[in-house]
Amino acid sequence: MDFPESLQEECSPVNTLIFRLVTSRLSKAHGPVFTLYFGMKPMVVLHGYKAVKEALIDLGEEFSGRGHLPVNEKVRKGHGIAFSNGKIWKETRRFSLMTLRNFGMGKRSIEDRVQEEARCLVEELRKTNGSPCDPTFILGCAPCNVICSIIFRNHFDYKDQILLDLMERLNENIRILGSPWLQLCSSFPALIDYIPGKHKKFFENFACLKSYVLEKTREHQTSLDINNPQDFIDCFLIKMEQEKHSQELEYTVENLANTVLDLFAAGIETMSITLRYGLLLLLKWTGVSSKVQEEIVRVIGRHRIPCMQDRSHMPYTDAMIHEIQRYTDLVPTNLPHAVTCDITFRNYFIPKVRLFSLLLTSLVLKFSFTHSVYLHHLHDDKEFPNPEVFDPGHFLDESGNFRKSDYFMAFSTGKRICVGEGLAHMELFLFLTTILQKFTLKSVVDSKDLDTTPVVNGLVSVPPFYQLCFIPM
Repeated sequence: MDFPESLQEECSPVNTLIFRLVTSRLSKAHGPVFTLYFGMKPMVVLHGYKAVKEALIDLGEEFSGRGHLPVNEKVRKGHGIAFSNGKIWKETRRFSLMTLRNFGMGKRSIEDRVQEEARCLVEELRKTNGSPCDPTFILGCAPCNVICSIIFRNHFDYKDQILLDLMERLNENIRILGSPWLQLCSSFPALIDYIPGKHKKFFENFACLKSYVLEKTREHQTSLDINNPQDFIDCFLIKMEQEKHSQELEYTVENLANTVLDLFAAGIETMSITLRYGLLLLLKWTGVSSKVQEEIVRVIGRHRIPCMQDRSHMPYTDAMIHEIQRYTDLVPTNLPHAVTCDITFRNYFIPKVRLFSLLLTSLVLKFSFTHSVYLHHLHDDKEFPNPEVFDPGHFLDESGNFRKSDYFMAFSTGKRICVGEGLAHMELFLFLTTILQKFTLKSVVDSKDLDTTPVVNGLVSVPPFYQLCFIPM
């Protein structure tokens, strides 16, 4: 059946908290499936873990589409991983997953690269000499170097001008994508071609980033050894050569450039913010930091560099990292999704749509007729008692063992789950344990006065500005 008029209400949420409260109230009144209007756009809301699981996992193929974003479509033209659909998306995603999982074919592993960067990060933090500092820049350089190492086999000095320019343009584009102006452009695509605005700067930054990737690709084409690939670009170029007689268009330089930029965007900004937010939470909840450091000393010691094998012996640290991701709710609105065909879901007919976005807070899935899906679950008070409190106990059982939760979908779920999930888990564990192994974190203000309320920037929730001291141990 179609959605009844009685289930339609007007709402213009101004931030994640208000949206969470609104959808929770509406779900209690109308059940787990209802229509919500964002301006003139009708949005179907699925509220609760069971409804979301049924949509994104049980009906994963039908709910696997990417929504229509005019600004991104203008520059990407359907290429890459994040904003593509159909055969190009499936083939590019499959190749990228395989390459990241089996990277180097016996060569230097990704874990080696992250460990090396963790050592570099520690050395940069030592240079602060225990003085108050804003960790934003340093915590951005580390994940950027990891991605550059995997894609280009480049490692930049933290003061390298190329690194600074790449990070600044990428960060600016993330901010622009989350701005009200870009939301307006999505609603009225005609504005893109005829009216000046922030989208012009987005296009300029994207062109510069893409130009750098194409330059590195040309260098790789000149030096390529098909029997000895060194990085992601080498692997892609080899695949291009293997598929050169195919009539399909998945393996092209254009798709390579957009795929690399997708890996950049997903792997740098989100990781930097999560690390920065994590240190703020550990400053606020000093007892958590102390327990993690006790576990580090007991399992790893003070001198051996942490490795991924350690994680299975460190349940409290593992729980702490999961709790950072749950508490911060980094990308509350996720990226817009779409159903790939007309579908009947729980007796409601949903026509093939262009957009549905994901909100990862109290487990709400939304999609709409033209339109959008949101997923809200990380603050479900039944799964995570007192969800507004930072507590690693949310991921520990009564015996202190790590407890997995089906509600933990920090990387989304289903067919569109983040390609870099494994790398992100590795970076968070190795970076945070290495920092806490070598330094005591000291706040410049009383921990009780630290504000951990997120500053929502359209796409991402960033921590408020703060400074801290890294005191060598």
